[in-house]
Amino acid sequence: MSLLFVIIGGFLGTICRYSVGEWLYTENGFPLATLSVNLIGCFILGWFLTFVNHRKTINPAYTFIFGTGFIGSFTTFSTFSVETIQLFLKGLYVTALVYVLSTMILGLLLTFLGSKVALLNRKRGDTV
Repeated sequence: MSLLFVIIGGFLGTICRYSVGEWLYTENGFPLATLSVNLIGCFILGWFLTFVNHRKTINPAYTFIFGTGFIGSFTTFSTFSVETIQLFLKGLYVTALVYVLSTMILGLLLTFLGSKVALLNRKRGDTV
């Protein structure tokens, strides 16, 4: 049953990933769509996993559907890697460096912030 949940989440995440790619397509060479989905995914996954880990009433199936399936297919490390290499091969060294550093630093920051938002809501007693 867990596999079915991952498939459903993956299907929806893939559609969203494709849509963001179409919406944020740029011709200047900077992979804004991939950066955006990866950063959004970092924040959401940081929030979601913290939220789930602090609530005993959450059905574990939601982790498979949303965490593994949706966010796993929405974000993309392989595309990040390929686009970085392509930027280097085109001689866009500064752009590649900005892309790598912004992905790593902002990704970690947003994951941390997502987790903190979940904990803040828990401390205040809010339901999220």
